[in-house]
Amino acid sequence: MTKPEFFTYPGTEEVSEQFHVSQVVRKHGDGITLKTGGQVGLDASGNLVADPQQQVEQTLQNVLSALRAADPNITWRNITALRSYHLDINATFEFATAAFKKLDPAHRPVWACVGVSQLGYPGAVVEFEAEAFVDV
Repeated sequence: MTKPEFFTYPGTEEVSEQFHVSQVVRKHGDGITLKTGGQVGLDASGNLVADPQQQVEQTLQNVLSALRAADPNITWRNITALRSYHLDINATFEFATAAFKKLDPAHRPVWACVGVSQLGYPGAVVEFEAEAFVDV
């Protein structure tokens, strides 16, 4: 079984440790790459979670739910890349890194984090996209 490999390079070790991310992922072998569209913090009833920290956590759970719609065996370890869009990075960045560590303290996908002035879903404070790799 071939798994994605994650790397940092000299000078980025502290960033990797502090923010719980890697700098590059190498995927090889037989497998399938899954990509989500943008996910926001909707609960199971379709309501947007109001609290920013809980919204970030729900958004990441929704990333997993979206991926599991394509493959029910997906775990956080299958995620190789994340992109997040934040209305206020200063307010939600630490919630994201804490949620990554909570989902799996040993896994560090690559991550691009972007501040934006508006998101497509009214009331959302963050939106995540993800890529995952599954062996076949």
